[in-house]
Amino acid sequence: MGLDSFEGIIEFVAVAETKGFSTAATQLRCSTSHVSRQVSRLEQRLGVALFARTTRLVSLTEPGQAYYERCKELVTGLQIANEHLNEEQIQLSGTLRVSAAGAFSEKYVVPALIEFAQGYPELSVEIDFTSKMVNFVEDGIDFAIRYGNLETSGLVARKLVDRPMAAAASRAYLEQYGEPTNPQQLRNHSCIVANNNNWLFEAVGQQPFSVRVSGRWKSNNGNAVIQACERGLGIAYLPRSTFKEALESGKLEPVLKPFWGRGSGSWIVYQNRRFLPMRARLAINFLVSHFSSWQE
Repeated sequence: MGLDSFEGIIEFVAVAETKGFSTAATQLRCSTSHVSRQVSRLEQRLGVALFARTTRLVSLTEPGQAYYERCKELVTGLQIANEHLNEEQIQLSGTLRVSAAGAFSEKYVVPALIEFAQGYPELSVEIDFTSKMVNFVEDGIDFAIRYGNLETSGLVARKLVDRPMAAAASRAYLEQYGEPTNPQQLRNHSCIVANNNNWLFEAVGQQPFSVRVSGRWKSNNGNAVIQACERGLGIAYLPRSTFKEALESGKLEPVLKPFWGRGSGSWIVYQNRRFLPMRARLAINFLVSHFSSWQE
């Protein structure tokens, strides 16, 4: 069996996993005609149809499914071999496209990605700051930085950091309206809402509990919440790192500290790891390593 027997296997596995020739082409960053040609040549060499094709659907035939189960291990092995190369000898190029959202990404992820890019002079980086759901294939996004509890999906997620919570308010607000001593009292306060208005608190010896809050300022941008909080519009409850500068400078004061929750995490989210370009895999590994010892 010659080396040409391996031609088309990566394209075949991509079509099997994305269920389409055009989506596989987008994943592999090549043309649809190239993918179709490689798969057709593979079928000709094997003498068997691997896919049942219709105008709307591409599905594996029975022998195609059995062949895929074996070939996916080959592709995984090739990926592992690539990842064990000495990263210092790899010269990355092309464009790394990242979707990010939130103050954590602005303050901490961006400097880390700048450091990564400085190590690869031929690499370009594009960061799209948006909290909307992205279609990784259609939008050409390599990975996204997201915060919170992730819904079950076919995506891969690697945790960057845990993000414990903190509540804070300005001295002016507390002097005018009083300082709450129990989260239940927040129902009588003006609260600045970020991602949701059900705030989850914890206390020693108690189960976590939520308090539904309301107020006259709402924003999904952490900086907008902090500014409103500093100006005395109410009490805010955000990941502790978002408050770091305001608390250290004295612009805000901590409240309800015994009840601060553990919060959620910030994650790197991406599609099938097998078809990530090398620049994305190395960037993801760099970020995970960079934040491995990070603390709020």
